[in-house]
Amino acid sequence: MIVTDLSEIEGRTYPARRRTQNLAGGAAPIQTGQFSMGYVTLDPDGGQVPWHNHEQVEVYFVISGKGEMCLGEEMRELNTGQAVHIPPGIFHQLTNVGEEPLYFIYCYGPAGDVDHWKQELSGTLPKEGIDVPPLPAGARPQCTDAPEVK
Repeated sequence: MIVTDLSEIEGRTYPARRRTQNLAGGAAPIQTGQFSMGYVTLDPDGGQVPWHNHEQVEVYFVISGKGEMCLGEEMRELNTGQAVHIPPGIFHQLTNVGEEPLYFIYCYGPAGDVDHWKQELSGTLPKEGIDVPPLPAGARPQCTDAPEVK
């Protein structure tokens, strides 16, 4: 039996002000080929999963908080207890618009790292409206900050 404890998973911190802790698949203690699952914390007032796409189907489930979800040409608020289906290949972004951290679980399949993690960490994330399609009108800007050099 493989059991993992969220409090023991260091996770990764990204320039867009989020922390991702892999629970299954990828860098997680539990390995699966069919899906990846993780726990994400978005910092208050703007922490983000920046505008990106990938070929995996994905679901975000908001455990706690309030976010602005952009999916293709659509934008709407997501709140505690809501889930959103993200079809393969569709650009999407989730931004914390609240004054408290936003906590959510992602699940996508098949398993493995997605390109936007590496791109964000290296400062090479494609820019919305320039390299990739634009965000919906009125959306919070995509975070494309380069990582801090330590």
